[in-house]
Amino acid sequence: TKWPAGCSESRSRSGHHTCFAGVCVRERALISLSFGGAIGLMFLMLGCALPIYNQYWPLFVLFFYILSPIPYCIARRLVDDTDAMSNACKELAIFLTTGIVVSAFGLPIVFARAHLIEWGACALVLTGNTVIFATILGFFLVFGSNDDFSWQQW
Repeated sequence: TKWPAGCSESRSRSGHHTCFAGVCVRERALISLSFGGAIGLMFLMLGCALPIYNQYWPLFVLFFYILSPIPYCIARRLVDDTDAMSNACKELAIFLTTGIVVSAFGLPIVFARAHLIEWGACALVLTGNTVIFATILGFFLVFGSNDDFSWQQW
């Protein structure tokens, strides 16, 4: 059976191919995640660069975007599923990730309360945070399984 052009995904467990209109499910998910990331960064940039706000302090949340997946990625590499300590390692990684995410939401609020940025800019940054972290979560849900193409290759 010939698969649609540009579709390199194999058959699913049920024997049916997971392509629709020439685009595979993973490719469609990757396109959607890219769109989500662009929308989230747009909200962040709007919170910084609009003439009524014109403060670039909220860009510090970019560090949190970069740091948030690191504990979970390290834990996935180190954990052996048969090891009893693996649950503690995963839970520590989730705890650290949660702390990073909460800090990313707290920083714009601290900036707004300290009058470094306006509350409207804070709302735009918080909206961008929500979209970006949902995109990061979606990436791990879609590409986090241990199959032939996963985030572990990176």
